[in-house]
Amino acid sequence: MPMDNSGPNRGLFEMAVGATVLALAIANAAAKSPAGQVSASSVRISELPLKQITIDDKFWSPRLEVNRTKTLDHVYKELESTGCIRNFDIAAKKTTGTFGGPWWADSDVYKWIEGASYVLGNHPDPELERKVDDLISRIAAAQQRDGYLNTHVQIEEPDLRFKNLAFFHEDFSSGHLFEAAVAHYEATGKRSLLDVAMKLADCFDATFGPGKRDGLSGHEGIELAWVRLYRATGNDRYLKLAEFYLNERGKKPSVFETEYNNLPASRTVLWREGVPINLRALQEHFFIRPLADHSFLTHPTAFDTSYSQDNLPVREQSVAVGHAVRAMFLYSGMADVAYETGDPQLIAALDRLHDSVTLRRMYVTGGIGPSSKNEGFTDDFDLPNENAYQETCASAGMVLWNYRMFKLTGDGRYVDLLEQSLYNAVLAGVSLEGKTFCYATPLACDSAFKRQPWFEVPCCPTTAARFFPSIGRYAYSKSDDGIWVNLYMGGQATASLADGKKVTVKQTTNYPWEGRVKLQIASEGSDEFTLHLRIPGWANGSMITLNGRKIDPTISKGFANISRRWAANDAVELNIPMSIEELEANPQVLPSRGKIALRRGPLIYCLEQSDNRADLDRIALPPAANLTAGFEPELLGGVTVISGQGRALKPNDWSRRLYRPRHGPDGGEVVTIKAIPYCVWGNRGQQKMKVWMDTLE
Repeated sequence: MPMDNSGPNRGLFEMAVGATVLALAIANAAAKSPAGQVSASSVRISELPLKQITIDDKFWSPRLEVNRTKTLDHVYKELESTGCIRNFDIAAKKTTGTFGGPWWADSDVYKWIEGASYVLGNHPDPELERKVDDLISRIAAAQQRDGYLNTHVQIEEPDLRFKNLAFFHEDFSSGHLFEAAVAHYEATGKRSLLDVAMKLADCFDATFGPGKRDGLSGHEGIELAWVRLYRATGNDRYLKLAEFYLNERGKKPSVFETEYNNLPASRTVLWREGVPINLRALQEHFFIRPLADHSFLTHPTAFDTSYSQDNLPVREQSVAVGHAVRAMFLYSGMADVAYETGDPQLIAALDRLHDSVTLRRMYVTGGIGPSSKNEGFTDDFDLPNENAYQETCASAGMVLWNYRMFKLTGDGRYVDLLEQSLYNAVLAGVSLEGKTFCYATPLACDSAFKRQPWFEVPCCPTTAARFFPSIGRYAYSKSDDGIWVNLYMGGQATASLADGKKVTVKQTTNYPWEGRVKLQIASEGSDEFTLHLRIPGWANGSMITLNGRKIDPTISKGFANISRRWAANDAVELNIPMSIEELEANPQVLPSRGKIALRRGPLIYCLEQSDNRADLDRIALPPAANLTAGFEPELLGGVTVISGQGRALKPNDWSRRLYRPRHGPDGGEVVTIKAIPYCVWGNRGQQKMKVWMDTLE
């Protein structure tokens, strides 16, 4: 009897079929991978269900509680007031009115449901569950009979259904629906949203694919969502659609160009806000500069689709280009497909792209995307500080991508980067009170900059609402041989090993303020397995003890591997030195040349004006500055600060001068400096801030 792989609860289908395919593909990929390049891990690493992970941590728990009690409610009210939720009632013809919010507003509603579902998985809340159920019923009512669902198109552009993929975000919004549906099903066991998602997915499958229509997402996101839906349902049609979408990117002529040429001629003269809609689409996605007479609208001379990473086939890409969030979603989807198929060409492309981002196009905070013009990448080493864009959604995307690269390879360096983005760029995007956000997150600012409660493009607040309740999935993983501890935060995780026995790891720590991590192991009887502990790449001289005795386990790819027959209440302690480091940038990063940034543990530090008497622009650090760390429990919810002595350079008089003979170094007066973690800057009113500090010769 053939295996039924079409319904929920078929996750074992993936393990039975996907693991076999992957094992063969990994063998081929490993044989071909040159030294130094990434290759798929011989150990299949998988994530633990979020319901099997709890976080009870001095650093993270307050943030998660603010997200649960403040951010979710704030975001929901904004979605209501801007009409994003009401759009579903209009599409269902339950009410009348005009479309509210941006044309991708559906995605923000789905992201809220995803975040609320994660919360419900670990914090049962009847009122929140009722709100989620009510919203799902309104979404289901708006869905068309054949499964199609996009309120912007249904209300405003019904004749352009699936005809303007470059611009309308139908794929992007649908991807967020798939993610929300899986999160809701896994957290509550209810099929209500999963049924909507599968019906929409089947509508896509009936329309796009080999032998059907070409299709390409203008804003990536559906690629990784297809894989997530596949894993939840076992329906391999969804995995095939993920591969199809990857294979469509980079065709010549572009799918977007063909799509543009097939748009109705009437759309050329449709005006909104004084701009032709097709011109808006071209400027948004293709960056075709308009001619004075707009003649290119009927005969574009060139399509540059690098904005949405459509410049080359994905397996030929080597340089990160275009919109940073789109890139992160695409690379995450590539990694997910490579994980399921072992495609060696995808793995090689991911390796090249990862080098492009992390060696030449990433901020010291782990954020990406320096330019507001394209919300994304420009040139190698172009990393300005004051006008750094570093969109919060792109920083969260770095976490998504590096997590998938870790699962694919078992290499701890990807978790190091995940941690760098998480503890710095992502956390800085949300205020401590949870109701104001950064869209752009600079590395230096004057007193005019402040977080906002909402944006015309509200993707960052809704990203925060869904991202933080899911951080447990990055802390732990499992494989057939044992359990992996990737991030250090108080709480516990329970994993079922290959033999069916359950293992629980309880973690106690004051990380990132202190480097001591205690792990208590509990298993069903005496059991043999491997405990994999990440040793951060920035740490020097870490020490591990087992039941109080120092051990020296094998370390591979940044993980200490402790294999033994574990007894009840075995305890492992990891001590990570938390030294203060002065970082310098590659000299090709011109804005930071000759400057230093401070790091302690995973945290990047910055100066804020309220902590420093001298103007920040005059502060410089002398060579071998004596810097110390100290915890201040009353400051910003309790943080470790870095203090020391610097110099306040004398202001130079450049009035009526453009050039002059060079003067010798002037040390200026001695001043006390204090640096705070970058993740908590901007919570004490509007004031100057800077990460990179001048140095004395």
